[in-house]
Amino acid sequence: MFSFRKPLALMCVSLALLGSASASAAHVYGEQLEGFSYPYPLHHFSFASQQQQLSMGYMDVPAEKSANGQTVVLLHGKNFCGATWDSTIKALSQQGYRVIAPDQIGFCSSTKPANYQYTFQQLAHNTHELLQSLGVENATIVGHSTGGMLAVRYALMYPQQTHKLVLVNPIGLEDWKAKGAPWRSVDQWYQRELKLNAAGIKKYELSTYYVGKWKPEYDQWVDMLAGLNSGPGHQRVAWNSALIYDMIFTQPVYYELKDIKVPTTLMIGTADTTAIGSDIAPPAVKAKLGHYNVLGKQAAQLIPGARLIEFPGMGHAPQMEDPAHFNQQLLNDLSRS
Repeated sequence: MFSFRKPLALMCVSLALLGSASASAAHVYGEQLEGFSYPYPLHHFSFASQQQQLSMGYMDVPAEKSANGQTVVLLHGKNFCGATWDSTIKALSQQGYRVIAPDQIGFCSSTKPANYQYTFQQLAHNTHELLQSLGVENATIVGHSTGGMLAVRYALMYPQQTHKLVLVNPIGLEDWKAKGAPWRSVDQWYQRELKLNAAGIKKYELSTYYVGKWKPEYDQWVDMLAGLNSGPGHQRVAWNSALIYDMIFTQPVYYELKDIKVPTTLMIGTADTTAIGSDIAPPAVKAKLGHYNVLGKQAAQLIPGARLIEFPGMGHAPQMEDPAHFNQQLLNDLSRS
């Protein structure tokens, strides 16, 4: 989520000090992120869904060295793309894993339908169809942020095809609506998303993803998201984003964490405060939301046999904040399987 209040002149000066936080993106990208360079070859999976032809972009990266016969599927978050897994893809590939990183429908290099009934079940089904088309019968599913909610749904729907589940700062470890966060209509989400710009993205990511510590390498991901949203598909991108936010807010997976039947590891940056709806919640409600230092531990108790790996003081994206440490922890965990 982002805050889109128009900055005053003094705020602009402050944001300028953060680096390339101008209101417009450094680049403008097409509706399916055309013009943005992916770290590995980008493929497309074409399929029919809800009476229309759709296309999912994905990277399928083979093992760089001796293949170990295992496949890892990396599911991106709401404000991320498959490309943001760059460092983790490389680390896994070097250790013998085949790595598949798709862009979900409505995101990044994939189709932005004019109309689509978004459910986590539908996105999990789409992902399963992609894996089936690639001959992948069993995989470790790694989900970050919204991708964590999707990964949970995938593991619940396809336990026999899920070797292991890894959740990286997943959202949905609490039910924001039940805790009092206000509901937004899809039209309200749409108006909010139309105002997305690089300055707002960077301000939000600085405080939530990186706990006030910015690195130059983060700028490319701000540019990626801002460039997509300011491109020729601006309205279509914003509309799909609105539909997806409605899905996230109204389709909790929290109540089914106890039903997960596959080996599960939680990887949690404890300083994360992400909570859908917290930006418009009353102060008393906002104070109750997004405490990952608590939510991670609670989820580990709810998920049968779950293992918890914490990254003290890190924010919403530990795989980007400290890639070397995160990747080593992930590899260590996968070696236990």
